[in-house]
Amino acid sequence: MKIRKKIVAGNWKMNKSVSEASELVGHIKRGLHDCREVDVVLCPPFTGLAAVSEAVADTSMKVGAQNMHWEKDGAYTGEISAAMLRDLYCRYVILGHSERRTYFGETDQVVNRKLKAAIEANLIPIVCVGETLEQRDEDKTKDVVQSQIENSLVGLDKNLGGVLLAYEPIWAIGTGRTATPDQAQEVHDFIRKVLTGMADKDTADSIRIQYGGSVKPGNARELFGQPDIDGALVGGAALEARSFVEIVQAAAELVTGQPTGR
Repeated sequence: MKIRKKIVAGNWKMNKSVSEASELVGHIKRGLHDCREVDVVLCPPFTGLAAVSEAVADTSMKVGAQNMHWEKDGAYTGEISAAMLRDLYCRYVILGHSERRTYFGETDQVVNRKLKAAIEANLIPIVCVGETLEQRDEDKTKDVVQSQIENSLVGLDKNLGGVLLAYEPIWAIGTGRTATPDQAQEVHDFIRKVLTGMADKDTADSIRIQYGGSVKPGNARELFGQPDIDGALVGGAALEARSFVEIVQAAAELVTGQPTGR
């Protein structure tokens, strides 16, 4: 099995003013001591991107955006382009989050357009997929996830290896409910099989798949210990430095085999 570096990304959603963002990053920096065993990504609101980029400039942490438009420029009031994100030293961008799909009507086709624009701009996309509780109860999880992946990633061909995926069961986002490690691993394994059908096995094995959905310090280590779970896209727990640091440390401990001094 290909060894994939763990990645933990914090999605702050519509939280933190510029001053609050700077304060949070300061606490995270002190807690992590520039941990390099894990890729750490901070995704503040657009208003905080410049401040967070400046704050992490002396670390290995990277900055990501929570959304973007597929066009390079134009009359799109309220939108932001991939080039604008790069100008703010963004390296990653979250695409197709369930809240974007649910509240703003984003479809797989919209995600696909944004994805291609992100790759063209040399941004690393984190593409989110996941099912509702109703879909899970109806045993449609795999059908939903496969459709989202195939339609969102269509036409990437040789660029498929540059994508990250995040499996976020919608019923577990912000609810305190979490898929068990076995449930999460089952879907992550299925996602890798879907990717194998879209590309060669080496490419599918190289793609990192994060889990998202009420990830906390108490469940992070067990989730990260699953063979196909390559990290986490963290929501609520990313808004508090101690909990986010402990999640990153849980991933680092699996790499080093040593406690990280939490």
